[in-house]
Amino acid sequence: MKELNNKLAQVQTKLKAKKSSYNSFGKYYFRKSEDILEAIKPFLLELDVTVTIQERIVELQPVPMLETTAIFTDGEDLISATAIVGVDLNQKGMQTSQQFGAASTYGKKYALGNLLLIDDTEDADASNKHGKGAAVAAAVVAPKQKQKLSAEAYKKAKEYLEEGGKIEAIKQKYELTPVQTERLEQIAE
Repeated sequence: MKELNNKLAQVQTKLKAKKSSYNSFGKYYFRKSEDILEAIKPFLLELDVTVTIQERIVELQPVPMLETTAIFTDGEDLISATAIVGVDLNQKGMQTSQQFGAASTYGKKYALGNLLLIDDTEDADASNKHGKGAAVAAAVVAPKQKQKLSAEAYKKAKEYLEEGGKIEAIKQKYELTPVQTERLEQIAE
């Protein structure tokens, strides 16, 4: 087991998983599970290890919960890390298979991140103020009128929330109708 621990430590200290996706609403780059899996491939043959991912439903009520386990093994011993995510079946604009797929992708990212010690504090979810700092500075200089949320901006706002963004950032930037507020808050839950 000590040898496997050393191999995992090598991967944990050398792995560089890029952030290849861009959130145009929040204006930040983020990392997907595919980025992590691509970054780990060079280590597999070099260290004679494999990485696999297992998923299972662990709860159905009140919402389905997926347990995702990332496994690092040399064929004899294994080290694993787990993430549990809920499946939002009330998410508007997505079919059930897409809702499970989104939760699966999220679970994989976090299980792999836990296993490989990928620090997401630099990710937008942890550090991006989504324009809050700039908005405060601009408000001190000159109060700015909020713009109405167009159909295109509404679509981007939904994507932003589905990726874990905060509805407060949208409310700061846009004047929302009561219907838009209700729908976006449902997505944000």
